[in-house]
Amino acid sequence: MKKYTRQTKILELISKSEVETQEELAEALKNMGIDVTQATISRDIKELRLVKVMAKSGKYKYATISQSQEGITDRLNKIFENSVVSIDNAMNMIIIKTIPGAAQICASAIDYMGIDEIVGTLAGDDNVFVAVRKMEQVDHVLQEFKKNIR
Repeated sequence: MKKYTRQTKILELISKSEVETQEELAEALKNMGIDVTQATISRDIKELRLVKVMAKSGKYKYATISQSQEGITDRLNKIFENSVVSIDNAMNMIIIKTIPGAAQICASAIDYMGIDEIVGTLAGDDNVFVAVRKMEQVDHVLQEFKKNIR
């Protein structure tokens, strides 16, 4: 079994079920016909940069870093939704007006959205400037923002 295939299966397992221990992970892989040692599992966990996060059940489970940040992203999206006053654009720049003092956290929320077309954000006190890679991508980025402010 190639490492890539094994690690792909590990990612599938942790995304579909709450895997709490390396032993559970090894057992689940064995049930899939993949025989591994605990040392191999440990190396894979390090290489995949898996972390333990609290599940809704209150127990700790393995997750990818992006899964562990879902709670942060949800909170940032709520703050974004409640802080944006208006959105406008000029050429490839999007200007977001926020309530006073909220621009920095809104810029962080935009960064966490992971929109590929965005080159970067710059925040003041109540304004966020968003640089979009190409002018023809601005409409797509605006739609993404509007999804988050309903």
